[in-house]
Amino acid sequence: MAHSSSSHHLHHVGNWMPADHKAHKEWLGGIIQEVDDNAPLHPVLQEFQTLIETNTRIYMLLTSMFKEVPRRKRYGHDPTGNPEIRDYPHFLQVLNHLLTTAPSWTDKSHRVGLVGLPINAVLDWPMGTPSGYAAFLDPDINRMIKKILNVWGDFLRSPASAYVLGSSEHGWFGEMGRRDLTAVARIGPVAATNMQFGDMFECDPDAENHGFTSWDHFFTRVFREGIRPVADPEDGKVIANACESRPFRLVHHVNARDKFWIKSQPYSVLDMLGHDSLASQFVGGTIYQAFLSALSYHRWHAPVSGKIVKAYVVDGTYYSEPLFEGVGDPHGEAKEIDMAGQVTSQGYITSTATRALIFIEADEPAIGLMAFIGVGMAEVSTCEITVKEGQRVNKGDQIGMFHFGGSTHCLLFRKGVNVSGFPEPGMEENVPVRSRLAVVS
Repeated sequence: MAHSSSSHHLHHVGNWMPADHKAHKEWLGGIIQEVDDNAPLHPVLQEFQTLIETNTRIYMLLTSMFKEVPRRKRYGHDPTGNPEIRDYPHFLQVLNHLLTTAPSWTDKSHRVGLVGLPINAVLDWPMGTPSGYAAFLDPDINRMIKKILNVWGDFLRSPASAYVLGSSEHGWFGEMGRRDLTAVARIGPVAATNMQFGDMFECDPDAENHGFTSWDHFFTRVFREGIRPVADPEDGKVIANACESRPFRLVHHVNARDKFWIKSQPYSVLDMLGHDSLASQFVGGTIYQAFLSALSYHRWHAPVSGKIVKAYVVDGTYYSEPLFEGVGDPHGEAKEIDMAGQVTSQGYITSTATRALIFIEADEPAIGLMAFIGVGMAEVSTCEITVKEGQRVNKGDQIGMFHFGGSTHCLLFRKGVNVSGFPEPGMEENVPVRSRLAVVS
């Protein structure tokens, strides 16, 4: 996949974050100016503070990670040379502010500055340090982050979060936001039409915020009937695209276990599937991976018709990135935090991040057992599965969704399943959900 010198982490690939340093710094600086350092911390952040101050290991890691951010202008330092986020008490105050804000859209001087992952934006530099690497693999820290994100999720489901959807400069339905939301969805069968956002999604274009009552309501929006038809619904050999996404990687003959944390990011099947008893069946098989844009549709759909064998969520990390992407590069290749970092780290997070596992026994014998993995990223850690074990699904049926954002997903096929015809990684636009993805013979 092509790397951009102006991109940094995985979220830049899917337009989750501003595309350049200046837009990121402007956003972060604006947020920090709004923070009231004297505001009482939310109870969940008081709990986090207590954990930090009573656990020596966590205190050391979170104190060190802010100190390890390079003292260079590009990393968002103020005019005195101090980091924008100075220490963990300051970080907690910034989190306190963000728990009552929703992901915003801005456009300044025609430079799009989309901040779909505000907490991730705050941690963009410190999580790439050696101490940040250790901190965001720590089980106790991840359990605490999960609690914090659940609180934030409650806000994003509330009517108060809908303020960012308006037609103002910071609104998703402002001129630029609405234009880009429409452009991303105008692919596949509707590519050549003049359809607008309201024509493609279930909403009321004449109502305030198009009738969406919260940020989460908008984010989990649904296509109108017929906009994304199911590919060859009666042909079991045709596999439908499970997510509206851009192809990232296709690998055959995958290993049972591999060093997924090294620079080549090999897939490690047993780790990806959480050492499930069914995981060994996929050793030597095929993995297709694709990522979701911040502007995309975020529900998942069954790639085949069949029976749900298992469906559950594996708890994992939220802000972990490989050590080689940051200032802690053990090979000495990164003199500073790599701005092309997690473009390729999607392989890594398939084994570490919070993720949904759905095993489907396809009706088509040539496919048999296959697996879907929906991988949460940063704030996008809520993977909601909407099917149950033993349930029958038809190709194209909804099986779940990402909340508060999106990330990446994988389809796994067993060794011996001859599946081909996948789209080429690196293409510029999404493959429409439920469209023809591949075929098995």
